[in-house]
Amino acid sequence: MAGGPLTHLDETGAANMVDVSAKAETAREATAEGRVSMAPATLSAILAGDAAKGDVIGTARLAGIMAAKKTADLIPLCHPLPISKAKVEIAPVDDGLVVTATVRVTGRTGVEMEALTAASVACLTIYDMAKAMDKAMEIGGIRLLEKTGGKSGHWRRPEPDTDIA
Repeated sequence: MAGGPLTHLDETGAANMVDVSAKAETAREATAEGRVSMAPATLSAILAGDAAKGDVIGTARLAGIMAAKKTADLIPLCHPLPISKAKVEIAPVDDGLVVTATVRVTGRTGVEMEALTAASVACLTIYDMAKAMDKAMEIGGIRLLEKTGGKSGHWRRPEPDTDIA
């Protein structure tokens, strides 16, 4: 099995939160992304600020930041973390919007789940705010791009990176 035994299961197979109290606190950062594909008219309306529900990009950015802070409330075995930075960027591409979320902490466990949650919720918020214009939008490509810190050190998604959906 890649990565060794499952750490969230005890000797009986019951799920439990991993004890990280013996780990050293280190600076950790993770970046994740997601994509919302949409019709050209929908993208144009969002970029022009013409969505009926208001500022789609600004609201999605805030939703992503809030989601990073609430990850432990959403993912059952995640540790609550004292996040020191959460940044969500949203950029237009040919067929929609790409969301990039970066989260930082000094702690005993990583922030990959917080970055992935931020990107996911920002994408969901874009969909929610624009669904009246385009119910056929698609959310995809939710993935970790990079992480630093901790025992496993630095990891970056291999290049070339052409598999985003």
